[in-house]
Amino acid sequence: MPLASSATTPGPHTREPAKAAPDGSRSISWLDGSAPAAQTGSVWGLPWPEGELGKTESLTLKNEVGDTIPLQTWPGAYWPDGSIKWSFHAIPSAAAASQTLFVSKGQPAARANSVSVTDRGAYLVVDTGKIRCVIPVKGANLFTSIERDGKAIAENARLIGFRQDKAEYEPGENSSQESFQGETEAVVVEQDGPIRAVVRIEGRHRTEAGRKWLPFTVRLYFFAEGESARITHTFVYDGDDQRDFIKGLGLRFDVPQSDELHNRHVRFVGEGSGLWAEAVRGITGLRRDPGDEVKQAQIDGRATPPLAQWERRVRDRVQWIPTWGDFTLSQLSANGFTLRKRTKVGHGWIDVDQGGRSSGVAYVGGASGGVLFGMRDFWQLHPTQIDIRNASTDVAQATIWIWSPEAPAMDVRFYHDGLGMDTYEEQYEGGLAITYEDYEPGFGSAYGAARTSDITLHAVASTPSREATIALAETMRNPPLLTATAEDFLAAGVFGSLWSLPDRSSEKKKELEDRLDWSVQYYRNQVDQRHWYGFWNYGDVMHTYDRDRHVWRYDVGGYAWDNSELSPDLWLWYSFLRTGRRDEFRLAEAMTRHTRDVDIYHLGEFAGLGTRHNVQHWGCSAKQLRISTSAYRRFHYYLTADDR
Repeated sequence: MPLASSATTPGPHTREPAKAAPDGSRSISWLDGSAPAAQTGSVWGLPWPEGELGKTESLTLKNEVGDTIPLQTWPGAYWPDGSIKWSFHAIPSAAAASQTLFVSKGQPAARANSVSVTDRGAYLVVDTGKIRCVIPVKGANLFTSIERDGKAIAENARLIGFRQDKAEYEPGENSSQESFQGETEAVVVEQDGPIRAVVRIEGRHRTEAGRKWLPFTVRLYFFAEGESARITHTFVYDGDDQRDFIKGLGLRFDVPQSDELHNRHVRFVGEGSGLWAEAVRGITGLRRDPGDEVKQAQIDGRATPPLAQWERRVRDRVQWIPTWGDFTLSQLSANGFTLRKRTKVGHGWIDVDQGGRSSGVAYVGGASGGVLFGMRDFWQLHPTQIDIRNASTDVAQATIWIWSPEAPAMDVRFYHDGLGMDTYEEQYEGGLAITYEDYEPGFGSAYGAARTSDITLHAVASTPSREATIALAETMRNPPLLTATAEDFLAAGVFGSLWSLPDRSSEKKKELEDRLDWSVQYYRNQVDQRHWYGFWNYGDVMHTYDRDRHVWRYDVGGYAWDNSELSPDLWLWYSFLRTGRRDEFRLAEAMTRHTRDVDIYHLGEFAGLGTRHNVQHWGCSAKQLRISTSAYRRFHYYLTADDR
């Protein structure tokens, strides 16, 4: 299958209404229109009218055919009378979910297996029933091993990076880079089952010279009967923007290898359902044919028949077939990725393929197991990269680069020199009056800005089929989410009552509803047409349009990135609450994930404040509570139970 293929994600209007709930039950349904093909465990929030659910009452969950599904419930918020306002829920991997599920009061289903967290002093052990993860409380590793059936599948996960003193070097100029890696300083168990376990890891990165910087928070998520570890990684920039230029930032882990070289497999998911699938030592296309059964097994990712059953002329010469140990997929822009491979260090790279927007999902392992891993919003958060190294040795190495080392170094310096605005009068009557930019020297700093990346590692017992790979990739691209109906959101009153359900009962009302739909679709299309993507930019929109240049005012002071000006966050979230449409949810979600991290200061003298609209997200000198208000973020928190 080619790397580029038609997308499988449902369109914005394909979600079917939730089926009517039986008496005493509440309907919830999957955001993307159908139950996920790969159920890896899910979490969501459910609203309740005041007084309806007591804090000691239990809830149960059933699917459309009446089967009871194991459910973990915990409170998210309370009403003034002490009743539950929001309940948070988790279901395990492989739950028998249907498009519509029903929540009612009652005892939850008994669980055959639970996820457990055991404190061993120097390390924690998380056991899902399928995998076992060892998490040290100190040191460079986020986890030292993930085992399945007693076999190590992944080892020594660590945060790595590079910094340099200059943003760019001239041709011929000597350049220098310094490496750094994460160091754990604190580990906290935030949830310990029975269906979901959450471990929070906090630390900083340490350079070769011993400097500690770039504080990070990592959360590891596990679900009962699950084979995956979900990793949410947030770092805060606390460097000197004149000399601390990040040249690479990523997560690296080792994958032990024991299969024969022809039974080791590498996979990359490209666009949509496009998949690149090859072996470390390929046995197709040779001058001699090993046999159809042998070739098909390798293509499928299964163990081939024993060498003794191969055609003799291939069997006796298999050692002369090159082995490919290193692979790199680079996504340096929103519209282009490259894939290349080489045999090993010291030898040339071979171009494999190119495409537009990679899913950012890969597999390294063999017929007896390996790791399928990926990063959410991979191409949207470019420059990103996936490296696989040493796949032809006993220990392969995989790296997900949050910031690709092949891209220019991260440069967060303020974009102009002050333009001679040395007095308040010049700043107010000058810059603010002409470009709408509030400028004061030193205020346009990225010190304290943050960014979050979501990474998932699936420890699988065999090379997953093409269909299973694509299904799991889709859960990484668009994490499955259950939501209540629009009617229930409104009736619960959890987000106020100054909104209504769509109403097209008259021509005027129809005109208003159509205009609301058009407005959301317009901005959705502008995100793609104007390429509002990138590590620091994705999720935001522009403030004002330039009718003369026919572009948004991306380079004009206070008219560029919006930074929540005029509350687009509220507009998008209330649009979703009214309609339940997935495109409106994803727009609002991306905006919230951006504004909560990038537009708000998490460290330094401006901690707790947000930055007004500007050419850069941190550029304006106006630091304000109206940008950092929780009113913009509460929707996402309560709908998704996102711990960030």
